[in-house]
Amino acid sequence: MTTFVGSQELFLDAVNSLIELDYDAVEAYEAAINRIDNPDYRSRLTEFKEDHQRHITELSELVRQHGNTPASGPSMKQWLTKGKVVLANIIGDKAILKAMLDNEQDTCAAYQAMSERSDQWEDAKDLLKNGLRDEKKHKAWIEQFI
Repeated sequence: MTTFVGSQELFLDAVNSLIELDYDAVEAYEAAINRIDNPDYRSRLTEFKEDHQRHITELSELVRQHGNTPASGPSMKQWLTKGKVVLANIIGDKAILKAMLDNEQDTCAAYQAMSERSDQWEDAKDLLKNGLRDEKKHKAWIEQFI
């Protein structure tokens, strides 16, 4: 699935879309954690969910510091990101991880696009760089098991 996060005209709108994408990721991780059998996978996915929750907190605070209201929940895309995981449950752990990899590819692309914006706020640069690092870590870990 292709994400359009980062392509919004205003940086603020792009940040809010990124927050929504992180909410979507949290929902997908919760679905995966509740369905995956391997306890080691479950533990690692829990860590990744916590990274996304931290991204939401940090980005929301950034938006508030700029005098705006942050996104407060997932986008409509949550049904797609979570739905892939629910359907993959029929097949097993590897299929769940594959669904999560698809989701992480979107978040990696979004953080990459956001990091490359020329209009990003100065105080957003480190948050976006660190978020991209986290997303690449999630993606790399999942790739080794599918």
